[in-house]
Amino acid sequence: GQTNLKSPQDIQVYVVNTNFTLRWKYTGNDTNVTFSAEYQWFEDFMTDGTEWKELPGCQKVTHMECDFSSAITEYYDKHHVRLRTERREEVSPWSSIFEMTPYDIAQISAPGIELQSINGVIKIKISPPEANQVQKMWIDDTSFKYNLVIWENSSNAELRNQSIFPTDIIDGLAPDTTYCLKVQATYPSEAKEGLFSPVHCVKTTRKANVLFCATNVSILALNMKFHLHWNNWYKQHVSYNVQYLGAYLKKLYDDYSTKWLNVPGCENITDTQCNLSSIITTVSGIFYLRVQATNEYNKSCLSNEVKVDPLVTNEIGPPGVKVDISDVLLHIQIYPPGGSESEVMSNHYDLSYRVLYWKNSSNNEEEIKMKEIKQTIGTISDLAPSTLYCVKVQAFSKAYNKSSHFSKEECIKTPGDEILPLTILATFVTALIAVLLVAAPLVFALYQAYNKIKYVFFPSCQPPLNIEGFGGQLFDSPCLSTTEEPIENCSIIETIITEELNQIDFKDYKHSKQSSRDSGNYSNDDDTSGSKVSEETLEKEIV
Repeated sequence: GQTNLKSPQDIQVYVVNTNFTLRWKYTGNDTNVTFSAEYQWFEDFMTDGTEWKELPGCQKVTHMECDFSSAITEYYDKHHVRLRTERREEVSPWSSIFEMTPYDIAQISAPGIELQSINGVIKIKISPPEANQVQKMWIDDTSFKYNLVIWENSSNAELRNQSIFPTDIIDGLAPDTTYCLKVQATYPSEAKEGLFSPVHCVKTTRKANVLFCATNVSILALNMKFHLHWNNWYKQHVSYNVQYLGAYLKKLYDDYSTKWLNVPGCENITDTQCNLSSIITTVSGIFYLRVQATNEYNKSCLSNEVKVDPLVTNEIGPPGVKVDISDVLLHIQIYPPGGSESEVMSNHYDLSYRVLYWKNSSNNEEEIKMKEIKQTIGTISDLAPSTLYCVKVQAFSKAYNKSSHFSKEECIKTPGDEILPLTILATFVTALIAVLLVAAPLVFALYQAYNKIKYVFFPSCQPPLNIEGFGGQLFDSPCLSTTEEPIENCSIIETIITEELNQIDFKDYKHSKQSSRDSGNYSNDDDTSGSKVSEETLEKEIV
């Protein structure tokens, strides 16, 4: 059972579309050897793992490769392949097992191409890699994208790369010049790149010189406002129709010539510009535009096509800026570019802002400082007092590698020496108010105490002169009047009037009493006692 035959090594499987090729190396010196292969697929080694089948197309082959395309039909399942060397009845041990999933290792074949040189351009038609095949590795042909590489057929040729559609026009070429090209198919959903087609060469022709054709067709787009412009060198009457086509239609149809539509508002116009805002938005996708010119003889001419990818074609305008000062901070208010479209611009471009600020002085060497912010509100600190600062802002989008021009400069002066006097004045007024609030109650309390002491010890009123020195003591009681006041001393006299009263005597008495009342001052205790004696005498007389 021993053998000197070596097993094949370095087994590889190459898959292009649905074409399978097995390749290996053999290091033995034996001659007249053949090679045979076996395979398992998912259902086999998931059940018992022991059943191997002969690999069709790879039995007793003399070369170190074989084609087994007919054996594989399940492209998404795992397969095992092994190989051995044979010579008559003698066989080598099996090689190591090669495991594969066809779809994962498959390559995309080169597409087919057809070329036509006409009127200064090259028309190209591309066939998908598996055109007209029953068994396909790539189910959806419309998912393919195509890359073109073209160059002049000269010694110092410069390669030009561009994406093209299955049916497309290559323009911008020199007349009467031979160009060579090749095309590659890609499958973006699986990140796969295919093989290039064989190189094809073709010579361009001269473009017919039609004077009334629209030339230099271009797009001017700023802040999501799109306008198409073109030139007209024809001196006679010419009318224009601006037409557009969705880019997806070029992928779906080989002949999309009937799919072009007129732009509303740009039909039969004589101006050399057209407002495209009615058809182009951020979500409208990619468009192709062209201008159809018609002369007075009703002959028409189509311009070159212009591609519009809204977010790529559009340019970002400068933002608006407003600056303000509070304390020692410079506040910057940024208004996103676009005006009414500012929200669309901010959301789709994910805008950031580059702020430049500097001291506006006679010194030209003043350093310009930069600050990048994401928000539309920013602040700058560490400012010098009494200094004029200037600011300008640029909007930019990292995702689209776009940036706007800088905004107009906005300048503002920081407060300086004026702050110190105001601070001093405010401090003085605050301290004065505090002193008044503390001193007022204290002064009021002292004033009240002073009044009490003065009232008790230093009264303003003096006793009457006739009381002063009475009993050898000085009376300073404020309860006594300081001046002598006339006091009317009245008394009630009870009289008994009898019939025997002599009328004359009573009159004399009244006269006497009236004279006594009018006789002068009434006094204190002495006058009262005298008055009482008179009353008693008078009473006796009356009785």
